[in-house]
Formats: sequence, C-alpha cells, structure tokens
Amino acid sequence: MAKVLMKGNEAVAEAAIQAGCRFFFGYPITPQNQIPEYMSRRLPEVGGTFLQAESEISAINMVYGAAGAGARVMTSSSSPGISLKQEGISYIACAELPCVIVNMVRSGPGLGGILPTQGDYFQSVKGGGHGDYRLVVYAPNSVQEAADCVMQAFDVSDQYRVPALILGDGMIGQMMEPVEFRTPKKRDLPEKTWAATGYDGTKQRAVINSLYIEAEAMNAVCTRLQQVYRQIEQNEIQYEEYMMDDAEICIVAYGTTSRIAKNAIGQARASLGIRAGLIRPITLWPFPSKAISDAAGQCSAFVAVEMSAGQMVEDVRLALDGKRPVSFVGTLGGIIPTPAMIIDELKAIKEAMS
Repeated sequence: MAKVLMKGNEAVAEAAIQAGCRFFFGYPITPQNQIPEYMSRRLPEVGGTFLQAESEISAINMVYGAAGAGARVMTSSSSPGISLKQEGISYIACAELPCVIVNMVRSGPGLGGILPTQGDYFQSVKGGGHGDYRLVVYAPNSVQEAADCVMQAFDVSDQYRVPALILGDGMIGQMMEPVEFRTPKKRDLPEKTWAATGYDGTKQRAVINSLYIEAEAMNAVCTRLQQVYRQIEQNEIQYEEYMMDDAEICIVAYGTTSRIAKNAIGQARASLGIRAGLIRPITLWPFPSKAISDAAGQCSAFVAVEMSAGQMVEDVRLALDGKRPVSFVGTLGGIIPTPAMIIDELKAIKEAMS
C-alpha cells in the first residue's frame, strides 16, 4: 500500500478500522477530536457502528458491552476523559475483555490545557483505576508507529484478553506525516468462545462479570490475571536502541520526547564529543527494565527526559537498582523540551565524570 499523508489522530482511526475494529464509542475532547470525527465518517462505510456517548463514563461502559460480545472495539479521549473512564477500564480488565483505548495526552492536572505533555504515565502504567490490574501500554513516537501500534494492540489484546492503551500526546495526534497501513505479524489468536453472543442451548452460557463475592473466587481471578501479566512481560516488551554501541551516557525517553533526544544526541556527539545514546521504550508496560539494567554495564550515567515532573524516571531508577546515577530533564504545562536543555545536562554529567 502506498504511503499517504495523514494527521496522527486520523491515522490511529484508520489503523483501527484496518485492524477490524467495527465499534467505536467516545466523547469529544481536545486534542483527540479527529479520532471520533474520522470514525463517524468511516465506520458506516465498512458496516461498523459509531456512537457519540453522552459522557466518557457512558462510552467506556459501551466498550465493555461490545467487548463482552466479542467485537473489536475502541474508544479514545484525552487526559481528563481517560480519568473518567478508569472505573470502567478496571471492570473490563477484571472481566478479561480485549479492547483498545487511545489517550492523546494533554497538560494537567485538572482540566489543565490542550498542549501536549506526558503527565499520564503513572495513570497508564500503574493502573489508573482500582485493583491489581495492568494495561499493555504502547508509546509511539511517530504517526507511522502510532498506526502500527494500534494494529498490533488489537491482536495483543485479543491474545491475552487484556485492554491495551495507546499513549500518545497532542503532538503525535496533531502532526502530519506519511503513513502506510501494514499488516502486523500474524498471531495464533484464540477463538472467542467466552463471548456473550447469544444462547442456543448447545453450549455453556457465557457470563461476563467483574463481581466476585467469595474471597476464593476473587483470588482465583486475580491470580490468573497476574499469570497473564507475567506472560506479557516475557513476550511483549518492545524498545529501540539508538547509538548505544559506544554510549557512555544513556538517555531514556519515549514518544515525542525521544525524537528531541535523538536530535540532542547527534549534536552532542558532533560538537562536544559526548558519546550519548538512547533507549526508547515502545511499550511502557511491560517496561524494558532489563535493557536499561544491561546498559549499566557500559554507561556511567543515565538521563530520563520527559514532558512531566518525573514519572518514568522512577521506573528507570528501579531498573538500575542503584547501579548508576539517574538525572532528570523535564518540562511542565505543555512546554516542549529542547535539545539544548538535554545537551546542558549531558555537559554537566560529562564534566562530573572527568
């Protein structure tokens, strides 16, 4: 398929349709509005259903229903809207249902602003709702990767029966880049025998549930979920290494920020002789802890760069377990970090190492 120039939000929506999504329930909020707008036009063309719910809470519970019937279903929102969906996401996780959720992050807390940040990391990877559950979380850094991650997310969600989250930001959603819609690597996906598609008396009734009164029953569900999460940690970690072969300082950054970090690395190497490299998590959960830990064998220092007050930096420090110092470069309120800010930190670290 030839590449087409598309806005990130539109590419996310088209990728979902290419992946077989036929149901979308959402509610408008900037900066993700082009996703439901695109879906409202395209889904009827492929025999799908678009519905603008009366609220984000209604939308996520409609997702719960469609997922329970075995449909490929997606919702999208931006930060405060994702907060409203958290109870429903927890229910969906407990009911072991696949679905895809898109969060194009805006600045907060509160209603905040409409500019891009990465302040929803904790909410996404630590479980923003109640209980012991996880989402598979993808953090694309381009329009192409956003489309790829969406298509992969549907398959991974179906394979493990867990919700998957695409964590973008306002820049990923609004920028325009060439994109092609590529079929993801084929997986042996299980038949959805658990789906509530009607009862004809020939098989066991399908029961979709997230309420367990007896402690033993609740323990069994939670234990099964934890076993699934361990399988995901073993099989689904994705990351990129950039100029790490000879790196003495390792930057860890994801999403849009990683592109700025690559620029800084190029400048630091060319102008200052600082051998910096990058580890870019593509999955924020499962997190590439081993890759970061292994990099401590060659790198003397690490720098986490985020558009936040410092959230992913905690997982970087956990991965290193005190083996190497970790500094932080962050911006708040929708201010985008610059290569110069990162280079200043690299220079400070290099001087301390001398």
